Amino acid sequence: MITFFSSLLICLCLLPATLKAADIPHFLVVGNFSESTDLSKLPEDWTPLVFKDIDAHTEYSLVKDDGISVVRATSNASSSGLTRKFSLNPLDYPVLSWRWKVANVYEKGDVTRKEGDDYPARIYITFAYDPKKVGFWEKVKFNTIKIFYGEYPPINAINYIWASKAPRDLITPNPYTDRVKMIVLESGPEKSNQWIQEKRNIAEDYRKAFGEEPPMISGIAIMTDSDNTGEKATAWYGDITFSVK
Repeated sequence: MITFFSSLLICLCLLPATLKAADIPHFLVVGNFSESTDLSKLPEDWTPLVFKDIDAHTEYSLVKDDGISVVRATSNASSSGLTRKFSLNPLDYPVLSWRWKVANVYEKGDVTRKEGDDYPARIYITFAYDPKKVGFWEKVKFNTIKIFYGEYPPINAINYIWASKAPRDLITPNPYTDRVKMIVLESGPEKSNQWIQEKRNIAEDYRKAFGEEPPMISGIAIMTDSDNTGEKATAWYGDITFSVK
């Protein structure tokens, strides 16, 4: 179950590290899975994210699919993710591109309910805390979190999801917190077992989701979870890049 505190843990695990953009002027590869040759290790610069209140963890591994290295996620009533921290201005690199594939969707999946808050595939983008974008009492909350954890959590997040039944292009708050907005890119089983290429303008999506200009991106995660529905899913994730267009 991705509770409020689990969402906070995701945010804290995605606080920014240094990502040098100067050497790659037109695009940045944050998930360079296809270049991985040692399939016994997790992708370089990506780390597991697990939740203390969830005993069963989704399994992530590098595998070959049509001769290309990709990340495979296998979930069985489980939840966990893979994360990478970095700091990036979405106005400089607004376009996020990746490809993914799912073997199935969930019978009980429902983007509107906590009990159905599971997705066979999702891309999680977090945005850095900006005190100018919150009111007095929210500043108090963020400062309290910093006291306990030593760092501010990101202010907001976008989830690009493969839903079970929700209509495509739906933008809706996460059932646990309205600081996470869910954007439905794919829905239903019709495209199962097919690689789907996705391309999104994160800056535009953030404006639509939150009604303001986006702050700095602080990190990314891939996640396949099924702890709320108790079902099973397998998903595959290909390379992930940010670009200027």
